[in-house]
Amino acid sequence: MHMADALLSPAVGGAMLAVSGAAAAYSARKVREDFDQSKVPLMGVLGAFIFASQMLNFTIPGTGSSGHLGGGLILAILLGPEAAFLVMASVLTVQALFFADGGLLALGSNMFNLGFFPAFVAYPLVYRLIVGARHTRGRVTTGSLVAALVGLQLGALGVVLETTMSGVSELPIRTFLLMMLPIHLAIGVVEGLVTAAVALFVMRARPEILDSAATGSPLGRVSLRPVVVGLAVCAVLAGALFSWFASTNPDGLEWSIANVTGASKVTGASGAPVHDASASLQEKTAVMPGYGFKNDAGATSSAGATGSAGTGSTVDVGRSSAGIVGAALTLAIALAIGFALKLRASSRADPGV
Repeated sequence: MHMADALLSPAVGGAMLAVSGAAAAYSARKVREDFDQSKVPLMGVLGAFIFASQMLNFTIPGTGSSGHLGGGLILAILLGPEAAFLVMASVLTVQALFFADGGLLALGSNMFNLGFFPAFVAYPLVYRLIVGARHTRGRVTTGSLVAALVGLQLGALGVVLETTMSGVSELPIRTFLLMMLPIHLAIGVVEGLVTAAVALFVMRARPEILDSAATGSPLGRVSLRPVVVGLAVCAVLAGALFSWFASTNPDGLEWSIANVTGASKVTGASGAPVHDASASLQEKTAVMPGYGFKNDAGATSSAGATGSAGTGSTVDVGRSSAGIVGAALTLAIALAIGFALKLRASSRADPGV
């Protein structure tokens, strides 16, 4: 569901950057005010886990489309809404800057659609309502499924509305909705099942994490090692190995665009100064565009690349390398955010620092 710059006008893209920036500032302030330093390692490893998991596109049977985990709901269940939004913002920023996955102008929209809706709407208003004060297997599973479906539908709706308000593409809103909502309903089912599996794992290993996220209370001296190690192992396996087998079918957004226009990408907004500047900057920052190595011609050896991008083994090595590099970068940024907020919280507690 990562939007490209070509879908957005500068006005809409800029407005969504401002909205998501404000949400990030609010989230940072809330996390700082209720700071729990024991959650910092969890923020880092969850960022790496979500980055790697988003590389695992799975085929939607009978459609020719694919989907991937969003992960915002998982983050909210384990961290709470505010910390979840900050970690998701880290994931999406790494993807856009270093891997050219999602446009830079569209970064605010992607943060809002993939971060705000699951963290600030689906989690508190759906998941928490279903799960209530007691975490049971049935409630967690049901809550995860329903909240994931709601979050994905809102995110898909956000993409359509932001595209329509931009007016730079020829995507009719009704037809676009008829494509986007059903395909993301199917993706939402898988998202819900994966979210439930992760939440149930944590519920068995360290149920205090779920209680802390729900109530905002500190974890205290609870050891997070089983959860951190488990998620770290999953992140390494997903990024380095399982990503080799990711579906090469177009994702839900690309599939919807193709069914509406006959082309997998919208290019109507290209040529505008803001779009050209964004594309130029992204070309310079993207060290592994398309999750693969750059060759001398500037192409990538990522899955699904065309032309002389390299052999299958090169594609696998490039994608594995991108998975490890991206997970490590996200881990570092999420940890840096956590430690920065820790310093701010400490300085506020002791003005003499």
